[in-house]
Amino acid sequence: MEAIAMEQIILNIALWFGLYTIVSLSLNIEYGFAGIPNFGRALAVLMGAFTVGGIMNRILMFFFGIQGGALTEATGQLASNVNGIIASNPAFGIGLIFLAVVLSMIVGAVTGALFILPSAKLSEDYLAITLLAISEVAFMVFYYHTGIIGGYYGVSVPDVFAFIPGQYRSHAFAVLALFFAAVVYIFVERLLNSPYGRLLRAMRENESVVEAMGKSVMILRIKTAAIGSSIAAIAGALFSLYSVNVIATSFSRVEWTFYPFLMVLLGGAGNNRGVVVGTFTFVLVKIMLTMYKYEIKSALMLPFEAVWLEYILFGLLMYFVLLYRPEGLIKERPIFTAPIKKVVAKIKHEVA
Repeated sequence: MEAIAMEQIILNIALWFGLYTIVSLSLNIEYGFAGIPNFGRALAVLMGAFTVGGIMNRILMFFFGIQGGALTEATGQLASNVNGIIASNPAFGIGLIFLAVVLSMIVGAVTGALFILPSAKLSEDYLAITLLAISEVAFMVFYYHTGIIGGYYGVSVPDVFAFIPGQYRSHAFAVLALFFAAVVYIFVERLLNSPYGRLLRAMRENESVVEAMGKSVMILRIKTAAIGSSIAAIAGALFSLYSVNVIATSFSRVEWTFYPFLMVLLGGAGNNRGVVVGTFTFVLVKIMLTMYKYEIKSALMLPFEAVWLEYILFGLLMYFVLLYRPEGLIKERPIFTAPIKKVVAKIKHEVA
């Protein structure tokens, strides 16, 4: 039993590390490099879930001719039909994964660009508050309007790994999340080490300099928000496929906005490797707290319920990081382009 429990813990760590790495890297593009305090990160993740539960489901319902009735019942019937097909034809399930990811990236990009448009000219503080407000309004609409993705009832989603025995399903999703996290990391690393990444850093440090170079700060913000939201939406799509249902309450601002900010700050904003380290550290601590919070409460004789332990500890962690280690675990390093590397190598050679 202990071996099974440990295996489940490892799988949970792998799954959430993959999902949170995707979200934190997307946030690092916007906040770490571009200086955009996107406190509405949860919106992009929610749009990934909307793509699966609201768009992909409707495409499949049209394809299989499922009509009428409540959305919750219709999607339940759809999931039952599609799961049978996937069980006998694994390629169909794999195809649905990539369809969900591609569609979520498109929807995420459009949403990110549109929702930052009204606030792209605001200063940092007002921009953060506006993006948070927009995210909260969108969340309330998705939660209370049952015709979009079922609202507080939620909708069912086909099990894309219905061809895999149930005891190995968590293994498959852990590998899937880590695979997309690795792809996102490679993409983000190359993107931010390009001239575009250097331009984002320049905008973060001094927008006036960027404008003096003939670049539009507003266009840069819109483009960056579109890229970041497109990536974050992948996590929402994968989480929905894993949960085999979509319900708005699963995409709160705490889980998908404030926690990713803590990961970025803990690892080191503007440093992709640092963000990955910060994400892994956070996920490891979070999973351990979830598993053993009642034991910790009893051992320390805490005067409050164990459910609040996670929020208190992570709040204190963010406080101490900002106070004593604002650069994070791994400090941001300058970008060395090929010409700069040649100059540095030449100087070192001359000194030697």
